[in-house]
Amino acid sequence: MTPEQADRRILTGSHFMNGDTACAEGALAAGCAFFAGYPITPSTEIAERLARRMPEVGGIYIQMEDELASMAAILGASWTGARSMTATSGPGFSLMQENIGLGAFTETPCVVVDVQRGGPSTGLPTLVSQADMMQARWGSHGDYPIVAYCPASCQEMFDLTIKAFNTADFLRTPVFVMADEIVGHMTERVVIPEKDDIPHVERKRPRVGPMEGLRLYEPGDSLIPSMPRVGRGYRIHVTGLTHDQRGYPATDAATHDSLVRRLAEKLTRHTAELTEFEETLTDDAEIVLVAYGSTARSARRAVAVLREEGIRVGLLRLITAWPFPAERVAELSERGCSFVVAELNLGQMALEVERHAHQSVLLVNHAGGAMMPPAAIIEGVKEAWTCHRERSWSTLTR
Repeated sequence: MTPEQADRRILTGSHFMNGDTACAEGALAAGCAFFAGYPITPSTEIAERLARRMPEVGGIYIQMEDELASMAAILGASWTGARSMTATSGPGFSLMQENIGLGAFTETPCVVVDVQRGGPSTGLPTLVSQADMMQARWGSHGDYPIVAYCPASCQEMFDLTIKAFNTADFLRTPVFVMADEIVGHMTERVVIPEKDDIPHVERKRPRVGPMEGLRLYEPGDSLIPSMPRVGRGYRIHVTGLTHDQRGYPATDAATHDSLVRRLAEKLTRHTAELTEFEETLTDDAEIVLVAYGSTARSARRAVAVLREEGIRVGLLRLITAWPFPAERVAELSERGCSFVVAELNLGQMALEVERHAHQSVLLVNHAGGAMMPPAAIIEGVKEAWTCHRERSWSTLTR
């Protein structure tokens, strides 16, 4: 990359752009050098932007034949040392799941952006949903850790894309940006900082030379192995089979158990710092409204209206769906709070709230296709408030 290309990598200052464009610019600001994808509404603008911008900054853009190949391509690019990304929506996200599992098992850092639309199947290509949230956590088979961010604005599409790359490189794992069609297609002001003000996390590199006996998956104290670049002389073997610390296949239960437990533990050790959420007026709240993505925007307005009416409600906005803020939900439950969950699906993150609050929640939802209006949330919270005050919460059903 020439100095001139590096100068054009980052647009600085204030811009008026949609969420998908902000995501693409966030990827470039993070140092993404490789994008492979297949156009799919409502994420296509990410690919379109990067198709034009990648050549300007010395990066590589490839339109693949499908989403399976797209996911495989970004895994391969990551092993060369490049920060890599793909973007898709629900049907493509489904096709990527096998290779997402490969990325998790081979500990290959990369970023996958899912701009959610109505499903299942082809569903509603141009309209919003939030029904991929459990697929993000459990989409591929087997046990593996995952991190998933939920932007609620165009600014967060930029900021959380950068954070996703840094988290992926730190943990050596695929990381998701779980946007939705509303956030992807809305247009807002996005402030892009100077290059020196953008955080950057380097991958852990080997401390031994190519001929000094590198063990590819030796975890060390951090449980996160170093990652050599392919083509730099290191003798490495990368496989989706259960493998030992050298990277070679191993077929015994003890090795598999140890490997899968380490994959989980390397994230668990950092759960506190990885988990992000935003609280609004929860200090004295008796009802806690949980929302994320575009639905959180309506929820914020609903809280303001309800507070004016004397209803003590607060908002817990998920910034990371995974890891889920389990401890905070448990704390609020122990304090005596009741929960309302607003989401554009038939109740996915609501299940996680119930699991950690140890109580039923009132669900304000629909299956997708339109943004959640504040009025629907206001009505649901008022019902919850009445039941909470009358101590008849157990009569609520979803």
